[in-house]
Amino acid sequence: MTGQDRIWLEVALNGGWGRERQPLIPVRVDDLISEGISCARAGAAIVHFHAYDDNGVPSDDPGIYAAVIEGIRSEVDAIVYPTIAFEGDDRYVFVEALARQGLLEWASLDTGSLNLSRFSDIASGKIGSIYINDERGMKRGLDLATEFGFHPSFACYEPGFIRLGAALQAVHREVPQPIYRLMFSNGMSFGFPPKRYALDAYRTLLQSEVPGAPVMIAGLDVDVSELMADAVDAGIHIRVGLEDAPLFNRNTNVQLVEAAAAKIQRPTATAAEVRLALRSRPAG
Repeated sequence: MTGQDRIWLEVALNGGWGRERQPLIPVRVDDLISEGISCARAGAAIVHFHAYDDNGVPSDDPGIYAAVIEGIRSEVDAIVYPTIAFEGDDRYVFVEALARQGLLEWASLDTGSLNLSRFSDIASGKIGSIYINDERGMKRGLDLATEFGFHPSFACYEPGFIRLGAALQAVHREVPQPIYRLMFSNGMSFGFPPKRYALDAYRTLLQSEVPGAPVMIAGLDVDVSELMADAVDAGIHIRVGLEDAPLFNRNTNVQLVEAAAAKIQRPTATAAEVRLALRSRPAG
C-alpha cells in the first residue's frame, strides 16, 4: 500500500456538548493543544475542534481558534481545522478570519438541515433542536474555500446531504476537493445507525453522485468501531474522538485514536500524505 492509499485518521476533540454531557472533552486552549499533539503522535493526521471561552462556553472567537491551530502545528505536522458557528447570520465570520491568516487547510461545511433529537430525550418528553443550514450559507462557505484554497469537509447526516453537496460541488468547479463525511448515530434519530447495510447504501449513492471522492465515517453519539473493518477494506477513512463518541464516554481522545489505529491494522496516513492524495484529485 502506497502512502497515498493509506487510511486517514481524524480526531474530533470536543464538539459543542459541554462537559456536562461529555465530561472528558478538552476545552481550555492548553488542553486542546496538548490533546491534539498527543492524538497526532498516536496516528491522527487530522484534528478537528470547537473553541470554548474561559468559562467553558462555546466560543466563535477566531483568536482562540488561531492559538490552538498554531499551538498544535508548532509541535506536529497535522491538518487542524475548526467548526463553523452553530447559528447566526454569517456562520463563517471566524472561518474567514482564520483563512485570511493562512491558517486553514480544511473547514467544516454542512450540506443540509436536520432535527437533532436524542432517543433518550424523546422518551422523556424533552424537545430536540433544529440545525439549520441554508444554501446561501453553503455558497458562502464554498466561495471562501475557493478563494483561500481550503478543503470543505461535508458533514452528511442524511443521504440528501450527499446529493446536495455533489450538486453544489459540480457548480463550484474551482473549489478544492470536498471530503464527504458520513454521519452515523446510535443515540440520535438522524440518518443511519452504524450498520453495514447503511454503509453499503451510502457507498452506492456516492458512486453515483461523486465517484472517487474521499469519504470518511464519523457521527454523533456513536461508536463506529463495528464499521471500521468494512470501511478500511473499501478505502473509506475514519474519524473518532469525543465529539463523535457516545455521550459520557470514559475513554480519552488519545485512547479512542489508539483503538482506531489498532483496528485499522496498517500504518495510517501522515498529514503530508493526506495533502498529496487531495492534490492528486481534480478540483470541482
